[in-house]
Amino acid sequence: MTTDALKREIVYDDRIVRAFIVASVAFAVVAMSVGVLLAVQLVFWQANFSTSWMAFGRLRPLHTNAAIFAFVGNMMFAGIYYSTQRLIKARMGSDGLSWVHFWTWQLAIVGAAVSLPLGLTQAKEYAELIWPLDILIAVSWVAFSVNFFWALAKRNEKNLYVSLWFYIATIVTIPVLFIVNNLQLPTSFVHSYPIYAGVQDALVQWWYGHNAVGFFLTTPILGIMYYFIPKACGRPVYSYRLSVVHFWALIFLYIWAGPHHLLFTALPDWAQSTGMLFSLILLAPSWGGMLNGLLTLRGAWDKLKTDPVLKFFVVALTFYGMSTFEGPLLSIKSVNSLAHYTDWIIGHVHGGTLGWNGFMAAGMFYWLVPRLFGTKLWSTQLADAHFWTGTFGILLYVVAMWISGINQGLYWRALDAEGFLLYPDFVEWLVSARFLYLMRMIGGTVYLLGFLAMAFNLIMTARAGKPVVSADRVVVRTGFAGPSTWELIRGWPVVLSLLVVVGTVLFGIASPLTQGAVAGFLASLVVAAILAIGLGKDNWHRLLEGRPLAFTILTVVAILIGGLAELIPSVIIRHEVPLTPQAAEAKATTPDSSAALIASGTTDGAGNAGGTGTPGGAPGSVEKAAAHAVVSAFTQQPYSPLELTGRDIYVREGCFNCHTQMIRPMRHETLRYGEYSRAEEFIYDHPFQWGSRRIGPDLHRTGGKYPSLWHYIHMRDPRATSPGSTMPSYRFLTDAAVDFDAISRKMEALRRLGVPYSESDIRTAAQTARSQALLLATDLAEQEIEIKTESELLAVIAYLQRLGRGPQPTALESAAALEGGN
Repeated sequence: MTTDALKREIVYDDRIVRAFIVASVAFAVVAMSVGVLLAVQLVFWQANFSTSWMAFGRLRPLHTNAAIFAFVGNMMFAGIYYSTQRLIKARMGSDGLSWVHFWTWQLAIVGAAVSLPLGLTQAKEYAELIWPLDILIAVSWVAFSVNFFWALAKRNEKNLYVSLWFYIATIVTIPVLFIVNNLQLPTSFVHSYPIYAGVQDALVQWWYGHNAVGFFLTTPILGIMYYFIPKACGRPVYSYRLSVVHFWALIFLYIWAGPHHLLFTALPDWAQSTGMLFSLILLAPSWGGMLNGLLTLRGAWDKLKTDPVLKFFVVALTFYGMSTFEGPLLSIKSVNSLAHYTDWIIGHVHGGTLGWNGFMAAGMFYWLVPRLFGTKLWSTQLADAHFWTGTFGILLYVVAMWISGINQGLYWRALDAEGFLLYPDFVEWLVSARFLYLMRMIGGTVYLLGFLAMAFNLIMTARAGKPVVSADRVVVRTGFAGPSTWELIRGWPVVLSLLVVVGTVLFGIASPLTQGAVAGFLASLVVAAILAIGLGKDNWHRLLEGRPLAFTILTVVAILIGGLAELIPSVIIRHEVPLTPQAAEAKATTPDSSAALIASGTTDGAGNAGGTGTPGGAPGSVEKAAAHAVVSAFTQQPYSPLELTGRDIYVREGCFNCHTQMIRPMRHETLRYGEYSRAEEFIYDHPFQWGSRRIGPDLHRTGGKYPSLWHYIHMRDPRATSPGSTMPSYRFLTDAAVDFDAISRKMEALRRLGVPYSESDIRTAAQTARSQALLLATDLAEQEIEIKTESELLAVIAYLQRLGRGPQPTALESAAALEGGN
């Protein structure tokens, strides 16, 4: 080993740490304040203030992005910058890159705070930001990554401590997730369409969404946990071996679990089952990490009485354990059928974010700030008060959402003795949940008050001291002996681990007769891999820790296996059901506007009531099959120009935050909403709008269910049609004007993505949209409603009337049909 034995003083860059802490605390207050406002809006709809930029659908993504990327993100960077320098005994690679990272990240957050209330969104959960902000985030992450690996390259400690493993996993995985999910085709500086559609878009989104939780809210915070808990309690990590198993099992398994967000949807069943299986297995490494953290406190539990830092850390780990138990539980199909789309999921998410991330952040801040400013914490009593108010607030919030969610699921699926809906009115549940929503509002407010107390305490602590310059005298090293990167990668542990993966796949596809033999082979491979890795002081893994490049490469391989295995089969397949000759003929000869009526049995295609297959007008099996073929044909047609415009407005207003467009194949759902949703119905949906919760009913079959007048009244005054609704008023859409000239540009972009718009469709888009708007305006005028044809509200009505139906005729097409009839 080449060593420069001369000791040198290394001065750590703590200015960047202080900056990230300030940003994190400030944005925490903002994120939680917006969250409290949203909770108020669900109890008192008037809190939407009848303005577009204060509406629930626009503010909800602001709340989630501020909580995840502004609050937790800045906290994560503060912890990483502080701990990394001390673990490698070296300053970060470049002070300049540190500040580029800091300011570009804050600029992206401010951009989100401005753009989201303005309705500028990609409408994908945790990935709503428009494409210019995506690029800014990418630049920020590149600066962070280069800075981090540059620091590792000049480290003065040979082996990487466990915290650094989790930081590496975060740094290399987030770009993979972010880039794949944010591949967009821009139509303007503030608008774009994802390259994926329908089922593929849903899978990619929740592969990203689930793993954003895993690799942004979990792995870096676990790295922080492995550093700060031992520091706070003065004890080493309980088990090195457990930390090895925890790390590799977690990053390999987590990447597979995303499809559990899409159970009982149009996603292929194999993907759903895979997501459920890996979610259940994920419980083991997650609880291994939780126990490793809690057992680190062995011999130091008495400090909990006086040290608020340890109180926050212990409760944070408890919430981590609770959330990582609840996640696998919710992925079980029978449980998911009850819980999905309900408030139970909201309670689960907030328990993880505010219980795990929020309390870890508070504990880290209370430990760090006094040391960064060379003083004691200003008030331990105030920190204790924060702990108890925060604990009470999050428990009240989570328990209220658990009760509400279970009640919600049971309400939806309740059937009477004849097998029909016991509670057909959706709003009835919403009214009954008002008290629990009030409890959620109180719990969130109390939690916010705790963070306001923390902010005050930290400010007073900083004022009582002054910024400290931290330094260590270390032996500066210019190289480390040991096996090369290539020798480690091609070693037996890696080969055997890959064989274990192959053996697992073979076990999954093997017949029952051969599964026993495959299981025996797999078990032997696992034992051989463990023996190859070794358990001694100089085992293979310790050698790997001395080679950051090899460690990073194997981390990338571990996270890519699951991602590629799930995404490639689903993304390359085209979810389009070819039409039979009979269906194609029906499509060619049946007027567009009658497709949904035929499907429902309301008409027989000639305008006659009922079908022709059975007495009394009830459609027979032949008619039902033909109707389904016709509906499939029409729902595979692209949106008309006005419908497309209405869909973009629907996306802009964040309607997917409250409404789903995915009817699950369950009796209570089909009774309430109509025919269950099929994959081929979404092949032109850029982006997909399946949603993840129901504060309002599913809308996938709402087309033709109500007349246009009902939609007009409902959008302007939801309580007039649905007493008890908490939906904001969208009266402002009445006077907002459609940009007809922009439609052709959007259609051209969609054509490049595979939507079959012709040159003629694109060229006449504005005229076609105006003619369909004229038809709707004329219909409303006949009912004494005056509305301009350029009103955005007409576009939304056109889109809602299209959902679950074929394309609706424009005024020109209707006139032509009348002339032909005459």
